[in-house]
Amino acid sequence: MEIKLSPAQAAKREIVEQLKEKIKSCQSFVVLDYKGLTVAKDTEFRNELRKNGVEYKVYKNTLFRIALNELGYTEFDEALNGPSSFAFGIQDAIAPAKVAAESIKKLNAMSIKCGMFDGKFADAATCNAMAKVPGREVLLGMLVSVLSAPMRGLAVALNAVAEKQGE
Repeated sequence: MEIKLSPAQAAKREIVEQLKEKIKSCQSFVVLDYKGLTVAKDTEFRNELRKNGVEYKVYKNTLFRIALNELGYTEFDEALNGPSSFAFGIQDAIAPAKVAAESIKKLNAMSIKCGMFDGKFADAATCNAMAKVPGREVLLGMLVSVLSAPMRGLAVALNAVAEKQGE
């Protein structure tokens, strides 16, 4: 026997399926309590997220909880109460937490409830700690610097030997 869904139920089921795909495909997400956010502050926050390649949306807690539960994540149930918005890191896993933490300080509104990094639940403290990790470009720059240091040292040493022999 096939269960017939009403148009409203079918629309909700479609949103849950889209959320499941988004959760599976994103590198991370952060759940925010957006209390105290005025329209002007919200616009500023959304622009900052967009600049950093973060997708931001408000969903019903119930639909988000169903999507997470169907994917096997029940740790989020307690946090999905009250006003919630969701910032998804599509390209950079740290970006949602970093932008959210900076905006919370700057706008003096909102708070981080929890998040997910590398497929694992992260409480608010973990999300705030992740926000302090340097961005991808900075980390790549640090890596290049570390990798090039021995070559630079060798070049300086060879140059010093060549100058001594030239004397």
